[in-house]
Amino acid sequence: MRPFGGRLWDGHTSGLGPAHLACRCLLAETEAGLVLVDTGFGLDDVSRPILRLSRAFYHADRVHLEADETAVSRLRRMGFDPGDVRHIVMTHLDFDHAGGLTDFPHARVHVDAREAAASRRRFTPIARGRYRPPQLDHPMREYDAPGAPWFGLPTLRGLEGLPPGIFLVPLPGHTEGHCGVALNTGDGWVLHAGDTVFMHSELQEPLRMPPLVDAYARVMQVNQEARLQSRRMLRKLAREHGEEVTILCTHDPSLPAGAERRVSA
Repeated sequence: MRPFGGRLWDGHTSGLGPAHLACRCLLAETEAGLVLVDTGFGLDDVSRPILRLSRAFYHADRVHLEADETAVSRLRRMGFDPGDVRHIVMTHLDFDHAGGLTDFPHARVHVDAREAAASRRRFTPIARGRYRPPQLDHPMREYDAPGAPWFGLPTLRGLEGLPPGIFLVPLPGHTEGHCGVALNTGDGWVLHAGDTVFMHSELQEPLRMPPLVDAYARVMQVNQEARLQSRRMLRKLAREHGEEVTILCTHDPSLPAGAERRVSA
């Protein structure tokens, strides 16, 4: 996404020209097949953006759509068959995370039950903008039973068909059923924290957050107290277990220091 505001959004782009925000997904090769964490925008978003996306968010976020940058196209460039994506684990169902679901019709989709329910209600203008029915026309497995704690954080139990080293970690506030997705790489853990934080600098000391990111997070949150508590939990995880867990977020265009080794493992 390329909203105007430069470093007021992304922390480094000079002037007030278009910032550069990512829509980061993760791909894991597992014994259960390929597993995708979030999908970003999809091919149908590229070809039919006005049908698939809210006009308000499309223009305000200056969504930059290219077929070559969709998850399904990136997979093909990496030499994978998109049909081998057996599972998609969603941090949440916002339009910039779920647009590619329809590119993987045979994949099993896993999501927090509260998030799935919220996506069906769509009572407010924000909810109608963030949850787009054409993107979400895909069967989903919904989870609400608590599992064993992971580094002191809650989890949801029993993701069907997935290996034991992948967890949904509830981190609500941005949306009702927002989760992180934890993956055991065999060389430590990676946590895709979705939009729990918008920039990795929110996990540092002192906490730093570009002002337009802060404003956007407040506009999009469904529960401020829950969002801030989820961020505190993530900061505690980073402080106490940063050597064991690499934390990623969706929109920061840069990976945190030291992340590339573990993410590419």
